[in-house]
Amino acid sequence: MTRYHLIDYLPRSTHTMENSFDTLIDGYLDKKVGTDKFFLNDSLSKGLQAHIKDLADENMMTAAGIGNAETKDPHQRMRGDKIYWLDKNHDNIFEQEFLKLAGDFIQRLNSTCYTGINDCEFHLALYETGSFYKRHKDQFKNDDNRKFSLISYLNDDWQEADGGQLLIYRENEVQQILPHAQSAVFFKSDEMEHEVTIATRPRMSITGWLKRV
Repeated sequence: MTRYHLIDYLPRSTHTMENSFDTLIDGYLDKKVGTDKFFLNDSLSKGLQAHIKDLADENMMTAAGIGNAETKDPHQRMRGDKIYWLDKNHDNIFEQEFLKLAGDFIQRLNSTCYTGINDCEFHLALYETGSFYKRHKDQFKNDDNRKFSLISYLNDDWQEADGGQLLIYRENEVQQILPHAQSAVFFKSDEMEHEVTIATRPRMSITGWLKRV
């Protein structure tokens, strides 16, 4: 698993990007969950979609593990997705573009909320038809380095009947989020229990954690 430090990424700030960043941050501050419809531009979203499809065709996506020991779940009782870790050394322009975007978001978060984030990790995720991820939190019990979760979605024309919703368990309600292409969700890793319902068509995302190490 490769770690990414902010010094690796050059600033790439525009007014539109800052609006998107601030929408996520403000949503988190106001409601504990930030959402934005256009965190990814259309070109990047479609490029990452194609990248996942190519990786799946080449059998490069591997069954996701459980916990920081990456224990496999062979019977898929807890989760059924397949993943591929991003790496700044991979020769893929869409991975590089996303990691630059994530680095810019972290800079914005640190400058506005003084969170001290200095590390991150992201993977591509593919939920094939029938896959799910049961209710859980993202921060490990024996490792509190993961401070925030950031999920970006890559699914065109997603409908409620397609399943695969992100359910976030709040104190008095369950928030349902459809995994529409280009959108993103942002929340604190140790606070929000969440799950992915059964998908009735292939579902793609890029999921990661902002860390303080």
